[in-house]
Amino acid sequence: MNPMSTTTIADNKTVIAAFFERLNEGVLDGSEDRAAYLSPRVIDHNKIIFGEADEPGAAIEGFRQQLAAFGPADAAESGLLVQELIGEGDLVVARLRVVGKHTGSHPRMPEPTGRDCDVEQIWIFTLTDGLITEIRAVSDRLGMFLQLGWDWPTAG
Repeated sequence: MNPMSTTTIADNKTVIAAFFERLNEGVLDGSEDRAAYLSPRVIDHNKIIFGEADEPGAAIEGFRQQLAAFGPADAAESGLLVQELIGEGDLVVARLRVVGKHTGSHPRMPEPTGRDCDVEQIWIFTLTDGLITEIRAVSDRLGMFLQLGWDWPTAG
């Protein structure tokens, strides 16, 4: 942990849990909401679907578009479901289940299939003084594409 930081690992885990809760509620779209979780200098290394801009707030737009494309699944729970949070120093790792039904459109996704999707993702957050300053993530995109019946994208 940064010696100047006043936040604990538990505080950082609480920030990440609240961040995902707000994303799932679909209300993390105002600048005041972003300011509660994201540093103005946040670096997002995770391009949700092929290359959002690398600037503060761009990740939120990617999240918003992806969540809008997926409605509640037939499963009991849907959304970005936190399965585990692991913290060390200024890092928090979130293991997620991402569950939904492809019901809406997205600029980078095919027309809605009406199929359910349930995949795992791992997110690594760096926090400074209670704000997210860096985001990295990996996800089971192949699993998602297979479950939804999409063709694998090609370079172009």
